[in-house]
Amino acid sequence: MSAPKVGNLLSSKLDAELTPLLTVTAVSKAFGGLQALSDISLQVHAGEIFGLIGPNGAGKTTLFNALTGLYSIDRGEIRLNDARLDGRPPHQVLHAGLARTFQNIRLFAEMTALENVLVGRHARTTSGVVGAVLRLPGTRREEADSRERAAALLRRVGIAQHADRLAKNLPYGDQRRLEIARALATEPSLLALDEPAAGMNKAERAALRELLLQLQADGLTLLLIEHDVKLVMGLCTRLAVLDYGVKIAEGTPDVVSRDPKVIAAYLGDEAI
Repeated sequence: MSAPKVGNLLSSKLDAELTPLLTVTAVSKAFGGLQALSDISLQVHAGEIFGLIGPNGAGKTTLFNALTGLYSIDRGEIRLNDARLDGRPPHQVLHAGLARTFQNIRLFAEMTALENVLVGRHARTTSGVVGAVLRLPGTRREEADSRERAAALLRRVGIAQHADRLAKNLPYGDQRRLEIARALATEPSLLALDEPAAGMNKAERAALRELLLQLQADGLTLLLIEHDVKLVMGLCTRLAVLDYGVKIAEGTPDVVSRDPKVIAAYLGDEAI
């Protein structure tokens, strides 16, 4: 079955009602004398796939790190579901509903795929140390539920057959999928993906595209950094383009691809 075209899943819904899930307002960040982000503002609407692109060093990952609490910001405001995220540590950002993956895979190599996803489930469990030590009934029920949910997430991303394999022994593309499953285990309202197609071959990228579209169809909102411009242009509802820490364009893929500033930033790259 062919994948939906850009915006087909959301166009009528977004036209009727644009609901900002993530709002970034005038965010700036400097490292010493280097201005990494300058007054970045954007909104990610509920249910869309929003792309963040730009040349190397444009500030994309810096913005991701600011959104997820790894970096503090110098000025501005970040809100998710109208709750302030800026100034909060990563674990609080996660609990607020923003989960992420990383450009460089960060799995627990010596743990199984199922165990990696269970780590993500801990963000949504309530049993404390006493319950775990005493093996209280509520704790046992929660653990069983977490295992069921983790197994379901492995099926959802297409790697259920690898549940008992060590993460380090999985094929590269499946490691990427496992990292997405672990992030999904935290039950995010917004999933931020940093270069999810990095290092993938053509078949793996096509499978990833189908997975992300399915997650969107299931109601998840996605924020995507990706250097594969063709993938981004064929996947995202809207895009923002950064260059030297400044937002130079924002809009639908068709609009952004024709923007002279975007073309200049990519030096006339034929992929745009």
